[in-house]
Amino acid sequence: DEFDKMNDSTRSVLHEVMEQQTLSIAKAGIICSLNARTSILAAANPVESQWNKNKTITENIQLPHTLLSRFDLIFLLLDPQDELFDRRLATHLVSLYFRSREEEEEENLDMNILKDYLTYAKAFIHPKIGEEAGQAFIQAYVEMRKVGSSRGQVSAYPRQLESLIRLAEAHARMRLSETVDVADVEEARRLYKEALKQAAVDPSTGKIDITILTTGISGAARKRKAELATALKKLIQAKGKVPTLKHQKLYEDFRESSDVPITKEMFDDALRDLQDEDFLIVTNKVIRLCST
Repeated sequence: DEFDKMNDSTRSVLHEVMEQQTLSIAKAGIICSLNARTSILAAANPVESQWNKNKTITENIQLPHTLLSRFDLIFLLLDPQDELFDRRLATHLVSLYFRSREEEEEENLDMNILKDYLTYAKAFIHPKIGEEAGQAFIQAYVEMRKVGSSRGQVSAYPRQLESLIRLAEAHARMRLSETVDVADVEEARRLYKEALKQAAVDPSTGKIDITILTTGISGAARKRKAELATALKKLIQAKGKVPTLKHQKLYEDFRESSDVPITKEMFDDALRDLQDEDFLIVTNKVIRLCST
């Protein structure tokens, strides 16, 4: 719980644990790598405890995309502010303190039996992937890659295929099956798609964009950033050979020449992109052009 509240040192440790299933230790002259083969179920809150539908998941939750992309499934539990939902939630909370006679007489699953079942499945069931399931994995991955090809975006990476394999194996293990069947692959694929519909949707386009989780920014936003940097570069070049430019003056000129509203943050992002290209240098609100 409170996964978003952890400090940077803890986050750095989790990167290795979630990616390699190992934990490296260097203490008191002892250097070793320990196995950390475990599953992580985490819950995090959005910034200011309020979800903003106009922002991506990486903007709503203060977690690095390098950590978010290591989760196989990410689901959003939002408050829809709906009367039916509120009534169901209130009924559930009240039931924790008060149970009617009818509810007490209902037969519930024995939690001890459920724990034993899961322990047995995890310890003794190790399903293998058959030929048909293997082909289903390949087909699922190829189709996932095709989704973004028409928009010039990468819609799936090998890490997503590994997630599908883990999910399908877990589904087969729940059935106490020694083999992963095509039905397990399909269920893993369904779960993964449902998670993407919630956690990897670009608010500006309404389309699924896996790069939100893998890079922290959507493909559409990355394209807009590149276009703004190019437009700013052309504006500066149009001013001729000037040694320096004032930050505020250039910002005002850029706003006037742009067809879209330009915020200070967008302007600063464009400047940083041009700095990375060694086109200019910004020092104390003064912009100096690099000689070519």
